[in-house]
Amino acid sequence: MNKSELIDVIAEKANLSKVAAGNSLDAFIEAVSQAVADGDSVTLVGFGTFKPLARNAREGKNPRTGEKLKIAATTVPKFTPGATFKAKVAEKAAKKGKKK
Repeated sequence: MNKSELIDVIAEKANLSKVAAGNSLDAFIEAVSQAVADGDSVTLVGFGTFKPLARNAREGKNPRTGEKLKIAATTVPKFTPGATFKAKVAEKAAKKGKKK
């Protein structure tokens, strides 16, 4: 599913116009991105948590040449799925497995 398909689903399920659904999705993405960039975590109970994760500096290797290189410390976004989300995905996967 891509962004436009997600907007279509949101519009249908929330009884919104596609423009309103698109604006809502954009506002959600911006709010979560800004909060995580500011060092906060965003928890949506049952769905999951978005949070910043600090990565230490480390030594890597160029796969082409084998040359060692230094990878700088950085902060990256991390998503941890919630229990309800995990259960729904596992349930769907189990149903697909039984149909085969």
